[in-house]
Amino acid sequence: MSLAEAIALIGRGADEILKPEELEARLRLGRPLRVKAGFDPTAPDLHIGHTVLLNKMRQFQDLGHTVIFLIGDFTGMIGDPTGKNVTRKPLTREDVEANAKTYADQVFKVLDRDRTELRFNSEWFGRMGAADMIKLAAQHTVARMLERDDFAKRYAAQQSIAIHEFLYPLVQGYDSVALEADVELGGTDQKFNLLMGRGLQEHFGQPPQIVLTMPLLEGLDGVNKMSKSLGNYIGIAEPAIDIVNKTMKIGDELMWKWIELLSFEIGADEAKKLRADVASGALNPRDVKLRLARELAARFHDAGAAETAIAGWHAAVTGQGDTTLLPLRELAIPAEGIRIAALLTAAGVTPSNSEANRKLKERAVKVDGAVVEDAGLSFAPGFEGVVQVGKRNFARVRLVAAG
Repeated sequence: MSLAEAIALIGRGADEILKPEELEARLRLGRPLRVKAGFDPTAPDLHIGHTVLLNKMRQFQDLGHTVIFLIGDFTGMIGDPTGKNVTRKPLTREDVEANAKTYADQVFKVLDRDRTELRFNSEWFGRMGAADMIKLAAQHTVARMLERDDFAKRYAAQQSIAIHEFLYPLVQGYDSVALEADVELGGTDQKFNLLMGRGLQEHFGQPPQIVLTMPLLEGLDGVNKMSKSLGNYIGIAEPAIDIVNKTMKIGDELMWKWIELLSFEIGADEAKKLRADVASGALNPRDVKLRLARELAARFHDAGAAETAIAGWHAAVTGQGDTTLLPLRELAIPAEGIRIAALLTAAGVTPSNSEANRKLKERAVKVDGAVVEDAGLSFAPGFEGVVQVGKRNFARVRLVAAG
């Protein structure tokens, strides 16, 4: 790949590169660059929003560079204040260690294990004494910290800012010094912290890292950043059928951003052509979305699981095909049975019984392909079949007696 092609690949989907001329000069050195991204183990599982950075790291690997997946087991105990309007509760050492292990197990679904340095920032901060931390804190001023947007807003609103929160950007920046990073990746909300790394590297006599920021991926709702707390996410450890079904629910416009940030198989030029074909009516956006869903399911499982999931999705959505391809979920119910609304909620296809009853009135509920309107319909232990609301919310269930 030529230098121009490499720069184009690195820049695909990026929000900003600081500074592009430094990146080009570093690439011209002809040595593998050290490319760093840090992840605080704040939750046990990763979702595909996290893989935006992982995908960019994989692209650097494919270009022959070394990537460093840094688990912030030390910074996780401080708590990242980014985007927070209150002081975040730090994690315990036990939480950090458990979550870090899960991260390490999951990232190699995207990254090449043989070309990845898996590091923990407790390696150097665990050896740093109080005097060393005070010296590090002396490298920045309170006034400069208050230039950071979330700190400035909290200060103006007279909301508390704990002293340890000021340490977080410094600690993240020092990680780049310890790892001698050439490039650091992060979300757009991390720009302040990434620039801190540049400044500290210069202070310690290192060439300052290139900063590459990636957009935050909107979740299934198409509005908010993908988040487990908002329920608008796809976990990379979810069953293949859930990855397919959730991907098919995203809006047609959001689909193009997902392709740009998540797809390896659909390049920039092909995506442009596909978009033109959809706009002209020559191509159904559903077919493009299915292609993305297949790719994601195969990445986090395998090709066979992806094809089975696609076939199961088709069977449930069109009413044609083998619905036994859908994974079977066993639900424990009272021996006297369960009414349809409660069953839909227990199966996860409606958020509540009241919503289920509303969907029954709309004739949007099906059991094994047959429309159900009777809210009094009950199911006994031993029932097995597909319950469905609309075209895209469905589950194959088997009912067993509780206890």
